[in-house]
Amino acid sequence: MLPTNTHILYPEFDYHAPTTLYEVTELLAQYGDSARVMAGGTDLLVQMKMERRQPSQVISLMHVNALQGISQNGSLDIGATTSIQEIHRRLPQLYALAEACNGFSSIQIMYMATLGGNLCNASPASDSAPPLLTYDARVTLKSKTAERVLPLERFFLGPGKTAMQPDELLAQISIPAPLPHSGSAFIKISRVVADISQVCAAARLTREGNTIRDARIALGSVAPTPVRAAGAERDLIGETFSPALAEKIGKQAAQEISPISDVRATREYRQQVAAVIVRDALLRAWERAQ
Repeated sequence: MLPTNTHILYPEFDYHAPTTLYEVTELLAQYGDSARVMAGGTDLLVQMKMERRQPSQVISLMHVNALQGISQNGSLDIGATTSIQEIHRRLPQLYALAEACNGFSSIQIMYMATLGGNLCNASPASDSAPPLLTYDARVTLKSKTAERVLPLERFFLGPGKTAMQPDELLAQISIPAPLPHSGSAFIKISRVVADISQVCAAARLTREGNTIRDARIALGSVAPTPVRAAGAERDLIGETFSPALAEKIGKQAAQEISPISDVRATREYRQQVAAVIVRDALLRAWERAQ
């Protein structure tokens, strides 16, 4: 038996390279739980090398053009295999998402990793999830026989667990058109730049003069899934914005989370830092909501 964390893919598997979405769903219907789809491979290949996942079938999405690209048709639709780098380059107006993509591990990972892959990994520390939660994003799941759309908030079930069935594929992420006078921001705290977050937070505010018309706050690395601070959001709407209010809401959001202690940070550290970065994200989002 080879040691774990080897650079060799030790278990044998069949490799499939479909070119259409229908072919992908056919393969998923045929192989079910024994198959894994691979987009950029930045997570799956690592897991396979460490022998944490041993699929007998690997389905590459590299050549499926229907899963790539960004289009605008009322909502903003992002193909699941669109790279993190392309999103950062093409969507600078979505400040929170662009900032999350810009802080996404290393340059090499940014070019290989995909938005759909980051979401399907279902890590509590996902960088892309908090911004997308503040944008009220929806995900489109496709199987051979059906298609369904879920709010992103209902997609995450737990660490590494999503609402996808074995024969389903995440095909698209959709973001509704933003309200006028909206701004957003994302802040991440990590041990080093290329590391996953110890705590991250995103905020989106819509203003009407000096009054907050709408608000979203979402955090990562503070619960079993990326989460929204719904109570803090409610207490922002209808209020006159001020730095003191941002400070208060930051502390309130920190009380709504349930972080753990692990090798990256203690529970107490995460709770204290969450209050600070939520406050700062709100201040930045307000400045951008012109």
